Amino acid sequence: MRAPASLDTGKLPTRLVVFHGLGSVAYGVKDSGFSTFLLLYCNLVLGMDPRTVSLALMVALVIDGFIDPIVGYLSDRTVTNWGRRLPWLYLAPIPLAMVWAELWAQTEAPGFWGLVGLAAAVRILVSCCEVPSVALVPELTRDYDERTTLMRYRYLFGWGGGLLAMFFAYTVFLSGPNGMLSAHGYRNYGLFGAVLIAAAVLISALAQHSRVAVRPPPPRNPFSLSTAFIELKECFSHRAFLILLLGGALAYTSQGVTFSISNYLYLFIWRLPETVWHLTILGKAVAVGAMDVYPLVLFASVIACFFLMPGWHRRWGKRETAMATAVIGMVFWVMPFGLRHLGLWPQEGTSASTLPILGFFFCSNVFSVAAMISASSMMADVVEASEVETGRRSEGVFFAGNFFMQKCATGLGIFLTGQMLALAGLPDKARPGDVPVEVIDHLSLSYVIVVAIFAVGIALVLRRFPITRADHEARVAALGAAKLNPDAEGMHP
Repeated sequence: MRAPASLDTGKLPTRLVVFHGLGSVAYGVKDSGFSTFLLLYCNLVLGMDPRTVSLALMVALVIDGFIDPIVGYLSDRTVTNWGRRLPWLYLAPIPLAMVWAELWAQTEAPGFWGLVGLAAAVRILVSCCEVPSVALVPELTRDYDERTTLMRYRYLFGWGGGLLAMFFAYTVFLSGPNGMLSAHGYRNYGLFGAVLIAAAVLISALAQHSRVAVRPPPPRNPFSLSTAFIELKECFSHRAFLILLLGGALAYTSQGVTFSISNYLYLFIWRLPETVWHLTILGKAVAVGAMDVYPLVLFASVIACFFLMPGWHRRWGKRETAMATAVIGMVFWVMPFGLRHLGLWPQEGTSASTLPILGFFFCSNVFSVAAMISASSMMADVVEASEVETGRRSEGVFFAGNFFMQKCATGLGIFLTGQMLALAGLPDKARPGDVPVEVIDHLSLSYVIVVAIFAVGIALVLRRFPITRADHEARVAALGAAKLNPDAEGMHP
């Protein structure tokens, strides 16, 4: 029988890396929908108060909070001939696709608890797909740089899936007379996302089957609630893990605010025009708007980050890259808002304003995604640090905790956006051009302050992360020696 994939330290086949990354499309579609469209959909289309929507999403996260660590823990302890992760990846995506389509097919406001139920079901099922999928990263390789490669592809496909759904939303599903206020458009958006989610997870699992379908050794300790709580407590008290959780909480809260408020910014502050360019394609005149181009700009920034990341990590390491790029990304993002506040920005809604905005967004996203990839790759390195101390590999628990943190922080960001909109005085079912200038200025300034504080906090927290390349490689060597000499003291197999 072939050795478990967790012992591999060489370069992974490109095909395997690509198909592993494909599995993150489901999370990307969910994250894009929840962060970019859900608040606006419930508020401006279904007529729900933004504070009610944001609170419902927070309650769904609390429910999900009891599930995520359990999913990770059970995934770690799953013992089948298909390995630990594949059974989850084969069973979860179809129910997830069905619930996702139902969420966007509402003909009237579902009410507070109805929204809680739908949102919680989506989040739990996404956990059952994403946690086992990303937990394969430290199983597939222990190499410091190969883990970054796997994470680069996961982010590339995660962003690609989310932006593909966003692109079709802006250019096809929400491009009619009612634009982003079309209930029918959101229904089609949900159906498209459902197909994309199910196909991506299943294809990814099938493509990795021959590599990871290896029966793992049985857990050292039999399952019991007391054992589960003890092992979970050990994982959640690991210093490096806690530092990443806090830094990630700040990063994803900021991202949650940015994503959920983005359409409000584009509609009411920047007034991105429906037509920026008039092109002739195959002899036919085509009007191209800012929102048609926006997803392409973001995806281009992710591709740029994808190719820049290896050099940054080789030169500065994961920790320093994450710290620097978090701050640089924030500076590029808030600069247009600051210039606008000082009266130095061109008139909103014109090409002179729109083209520079897209350029600043591109630069900001290159660095922001780099910070996220770096932190995710650092999370994979926590696995061996914990294994040295406990004798267990707990990939599922660590990534479930990280995943739960991401969802909580994103939900907190959406909650903060709801409060910011209410405090700014933006009326329900507001329309661009009908909102007082002072309301828009208040919203813009409060947003800039929030994201600047979060970016500085991220850098200050991550600078305390204790694992370097040398630390990780020394642990991997020691663990390999312990496997060859199980009787050695002070090291668990």
